[in-house]
Amino acid sequence: MIRIERSVTISGLALAVALLAAPSAQAQSADMTFFVTSNGPGKGADLGGLEGADAQCQKLAQASGAAAKTWRAYLSTQAADGKPAVNAKDRIGKGPWQNTKGAVIAKDVADLHGAANNLTKQTALSEKGEVINGSGDTPNRHDILTGSQADGTAFAAGDDKTCKNWTSSTQGAAVVGHVDRKGLRDDEPSKSWNSSHPSRGPDGGCSQADLKSTGGDGLLYCFAAN
Repeated sequence: MIRIERSVTISGLALAVALLAAPSAQAQSADMTFFVTSNGPGKGADLGGLEGADAQCQKLAQASGAAAKTWRAYLSTQAADGKPAVNAKDRIGKGPWQNTKGAVIAKDVADLHGAANNLTKQTALSEKGEVINGSGDTPNRHDILTGSQADGTAFAAGDDKTCKNWTSSTQGAAVVGHVDRKGLRDDEPSKSWNSSHPSRGPDGGCSQADLKSTGGDGLLYCFAAN
């Protein structure tokens, strides 16, 4: 009987600790204003346009307890079919932005696109609070879709840098950033978080297989715009 009572007591304490920790984790998620998606829609760079990308951010934020905010994907589009270009930096609000652990990524748009921002492999966490695999990890998932120049603006019309403005998995290419700011080798110079290189692969650059072949997985940066 003593052993049974002791076991019950220990189990009760473990449950109490878990219950006390749960509200804290939920509160952190509710305060989150930035994350990297833990997964993409699964159709390569065909995100369903900006609306589909935003919906992916909103869906994952909702699952983590941060649905009260309006979430936007950090993506640019190029001028096409009579529609003007859209700059990623103009979609994401004014800041400041913090991850699910409370670490501030940047205090405003200028800070985010400056040299002193705090976006690193250790701080650019998923909505679950997890580190995104980078260079040297298996699998490497550090390529994040942005279609943007380093200052957060769209590329000029012409060469496709956004896989038909995020509607194609078969045509074009997409500019990506490296969430860990590293190249594929240790001796490579540091890379940009939002504008490292165009996607490429056996099918061109926009399919899920293409994105995975160069260290990606169709992941996005998501920012709370309000």
